[in-house]
Amino acid sequence: MPNALRKLLSLVSLLALVVPGTVMTVAYAAERPNIVFILADDLEAGDLRNFPNIHNLLVRGGTGFNQFFTTNSWCCPSRASILRSQYVHSHGVLTNTAPEGGFTRFHLSALERSTIGTWMQSAGYRTGLMGKYLNHYPGGAAEPTYVPPGWNEWDVPVRNLYGEYDYTLNENGVLRAYGSLPHDYLTDVLSQKARAFVSQPGGDPFFLYLAPVAPHNPANHALRHSAAFADAVAPRPPSFNRQDVADEPLWLRSLPLLGPRAIEKLDERHRRRLRAMLGVDDMVGALVETLRTSGKLDDTYIFFGSDNGFHLGQHRLAQGKTTPFDESIRVPLLVRGPGVRPGHVAGDLAATVDLAPTFAEIAGTRPPDFAEGRSLLPILRGTTPPSWRRNVLLEFNRPTDPSSARQTPVPPYQGMRTERHTFVRYATGEYQLYDLAADPYQLRNLAARVPFPVIAEFERQLDALVSCAGAGCRSADSVTPPALPAIPVPPVAPVSPTAPVVPTP
Repeated sequence: MPNALRKLLSLVSLLALVVPGTVMTVAYAAERPNIVFILADDLEAGDLRNFPNIHNLLVRGGTGFNQFFTTNSWCCPSRASILRSQYVHSHGVLTNTAPEGGFTRFHLSALERSTIGTWMQSAGYRTGLMGKYLNHYPGGAAEPTYVPPGWNEWDVPVRNLYGEYDYTLNENGVLRAYGSLPHDYLTDVLSQKARAFVSQPGGDPFFLYLAPVAPHNPANHALRHSAAFADAVAPRPPSFNRQDVADEPLWLRSLPLLGPRAIEKLDERHRRRLRAMLGVDDMVGALVETLRTSGKLDDTYIFFGSDNGFHLGQHRLAQGKTTPFDESIRVPLLVRGPGVRPGHVAGDLAATVDLAPTFAEIAGTRPPDFAEGRSLLPILRGTTPPSWRRNVLLEFNRPTDPSSARQTPVPPYQGMRTERHTFVRYATGEYQLYDLAADPYQLRNLAARVPFPVIAEFERQLDALVSCAGAGCRSADSVTPPALPAIPVPPVAPVSPTAPVVPTP
């Protein structure tokens, strides 16, 4: 945008503030940058150099957060937190399935009346949601043609969500079936729709929530990527196929060591996930190029993240999530856009509940009072506000639906992740406490070794988080965590001999 035009539009915006009711729609359209939010499914934090567009355009071209966490490491509770900037205990979408979770709980609880979509639309943005919405949408709680409030463009699968082929999209209230032809690959279809959305002419700013299903199981990939990563193996950190779990809760002690066949299968799963992510990488590259050629790239923020992480052999889990370990809760967040430092890594503690307030501040609006996260915009501009977040609340609830419950061995828990600690309290009465400065792979549970007053202080802070609401959460999450005394610990047992250690690339 030429400087002269920018100055003129700034003057228009100022007049709108001085004289209420004048040219506000012009100020909306001219002054507010566009926002694209790309949300991968089950992508853990890790090395992204395998994906050249993501790495070059977002990692090197933007700012990354290396301490970014999801407050619930399961798809639907996490996505509800993203849409509403609320912890799970506040929005009440406890699991992926009805009656206590999934789209059904979100819809019947009327949570759709106020989401980031409605906030951005009220702020004068043209909004779009493409890809995965909430698990089991529409799931009998609404008609297949149902479009929630807040979205001008709606392209969401209603059948065969994870298949990537032979699925049906709800396209703005009209159902359209897609087949098995190469050009019907879901990630590519979403990419085409996203490029059309962002390149529309007109002055209104846009907000696009773009949610491919990769690399979620079964991690189907485009045919053009079938031969990629043929020799790749899953990373083998010290937590891989962990031998010594004597101090851990029963659920972890009950897991068997992974045998050669299980490790072979998880390596193949890793390769499938990499191939599926190549489709997302193509999506990122095509979207950035479309923004560039349409003259909108310099006025657009691009956020790239994930709803939760994923285990591939760490802590004896051949696959899956829902644990309080960093493999499940730590996820990528990359941001490029106006004023964002390229090639920078922010070490500030942040969480998925912070995304919607960030989008709202960029749009020049404020989220409702029920929002519990913080805007990341000051950090993106190089300043950490005083009394910044010191901990992230972790919550997990097991579903009552037996088929969903079988997906995870983990009992319900509440916990907190700080810059240095992971503290977990299970419904079974068991605890986990890790000092991440001394034990970054979370191999030595110190809960039984620290003095009781330390555990009691962690519990007190956790109780304040679990009961927080609205702005009170931003007070509860800024409390300094307890200090741990020096504790002698035994050496860490080596990785199981069934799995040779291979350095992470």
